[in-house]
Amino acid sequence: MTNNKEFIENYILPRVKKPITYQGNEINSIHKDLNRVSVRFAFAFPDTYEIGMSHLGMKILYSLINAVPEFYCERVFAPWLDMEAQLRENHVPLYALESMDPIKSFDFIGFTLQYEMSYTNVLNMLDLAGLPILASNRSDDDPIVIGGGPCVCNPEPLASFFDCFLIGEGEEQLLEILKDYEQYKKQSKNFSKQDWLIHIAQTYEGIYVPSLYEASYFDDGTLSDFYPIVPNIPKVIKKQFIKDLNRVYYPKELVMPYHESVQDRIPYEIFRGCGRGCRFCQAGMIYRPIRDKSVDCIEEGIQTLLDTTGYDEITLLSLSTSDYPHIEELAADLLNKYKDKHITVSLPSLRLDSVSADVLEQLQTARKTGLTFAPEAGTQRLRDVINKNVTEENLMQTATNFFDRGWNRIKLYFMLGLPTETLEDIEGIADLAEKVVERYDNTIDSNRRKRCQVTVSTSGFVPKPFTPFQWFGQNSIEQFKEKQTYLKQRITNKRIKYNWSEPILSFYEAVLARGDRRLGKVLQRAWELGCKFDSWHECFQQDAWEQAFNDTGMDSAFYANRHRDLDEKFPWDFIDMGVSKSFLIKDLDRAQAASSTPYCRKGCANCGIMQFDPKWRCHS
Repeated sequence: MTNNKEFIENYILPRVKKPITYQGNEINSIHKDLNRVSVRFAFAFPDTYEIGMSHLGMKILYSLINAVPEFYCERVFAPWLDMEAQLRENHVPLYALESMDPIKSFDFIGFTLQYEMSYTNVLNMLDLAGLPILASNRSDDDPIVIGGGPCVCNPEPLASFFDCFLIGEGEEQLLEILKDYEQYKKQSKNFSKQDWLIHIAQTYEGIYVPSLYEASYFDDGTLSDFYPIVPNIPKVIKKQFIKDLNRVYYPKELVMPYHESVQDRIPYEIFRGCGRGCRFCQAGMIYRPIRDKSVDCIEEGIQTLLDTTGYDEITLLSLSTSDYPHIEELAADLLNKYKDKHITVSLPSLRLDSVSADVLEQLQTARKTGLTFAPEAGTQRLRDVINKNVTEENLMQTATNFFDRGWNRIKLYFMLGLPTETLEDIEGIADLAEKVVERYDNTIDSNRRKRCQVTVSTSGFVPKPFTPFQWFGQNSIEQFKEKQTYLKQRITNKRIKYNWSEPILSFYEAVLARGDRRLGKVLQRAWELGCKFDSWHECFQQDAWEQAFNDTGMDSAFYANRHRDLDEKFPWDFIDMGVSKSFLIKDLDRAQAASSTPYCRKGCANCGIMQFDPKWRCHS
């Protein structure tokens, strides 16, 4: 049966649990006359509507593309299991929300790749659209499948499925690519997708076309060489980044979801990048340099979105919001402006050494029941190794400040399996949580005292590309489980709750994060065996993933658990994210000596970003 809006609305949607998430027509969603549209772009988020509608990148690019009259961007999300069953049973291809047209009929399908465990959803969405999952099997009449987002700093496991990737920040580059496509197609009598892909790879920085490169390997399975096979194709792909956040496009309207999303409020970005240099943190490396928005720009943008959405809550977004240099001025301005309008402001991504209890209390950013901080490691030695640069005293002083103002619940996030970790470091997590409870008892007198609750959460360390820890292997699943058990045994206070993530998910995340293009056949086989929504515990199929590796003759531990030599070529070495490999090696040496790297705003560590773009000057 053909994809028909009336059939979908009357027959399919009444048979699924959340029909409103497959209908579109939300307030501020955009509808265009297709007769006046020359390029159609399906923005694909490979997870559910509730998660995807919280994604800031989608909000920005959706509005940005649609601001061009002849371009039309529509949204498509991974349908949940019940909706997928209905689509397959009724032979209805995956469709975009705005027009309910099959995305197979679009010019582009653009996937944002936010986390590795969504990769099988990409394959599933292509198949649901009626498209071959392998790029080599798609025709000139099929859409161009393009990928972006943080995971494309190592796109190699997905190389077989995508036509191209946009490396870095896409607000400026994506529009150039769409305009080029529009003109190229008009001028071509017989459009050739491959010819156009070669053209953009030769013309624009930041464009990676996997089919134009080949890889070779040594007998031990490590990468021998990676090289272009077409003339005038760059051997190194340089990421693109926005230099002036005050001038870059930001939406004036946001699509208002009918169904509650994970972050159902105004998200406003106040700066990009992070100069803290946590050695486990990929985002802190790949999003350099730090770029701030002015207070005036932020306040003007927030007011516009309040006027066009009706939201009564604002989130100030960045990788470390409390590091914004004008945060107290901005907080005071927002408080004075909106205190009588019942509008709240939240500050996520807070650091123990920079958060102000006074600012949080003024803004009413959280109920007096919960605050979240991330010491990451239980001892000062290990915090020095990872360059976290916060102390136990920072935590105790911060806890005291908040307890004194009425908060009685704190969540503390840690990682297990960090490089050089010992049992003493794990025991330090329990000790730190116990000291927070003791600090509460010592801070609050008995007649004001409520029940204090400290929640300790741990996740497994995943070594990621473009970090100083990319050379380390990950702990085995058995090691993670042993460490979790050890920590559980050390936490005896009933006022301390312990939550942990499943090691198996961290393991496969590491496999895909550190993988090469040979993993494409594993991904394909895993999908054929039914894998999808792998980041959802209720959907993850460990047996199917193990079978996929066995069926393809690949070794998952080779990617996740193996330590790398400093001279080994990585599958992602052909990408330049601005932070030099020599800097990462020096920072690895500092980690092994448990010495600090300075915070970018206070001292330059010569990470390479100013050499990457000689016109750029940090904090000038």
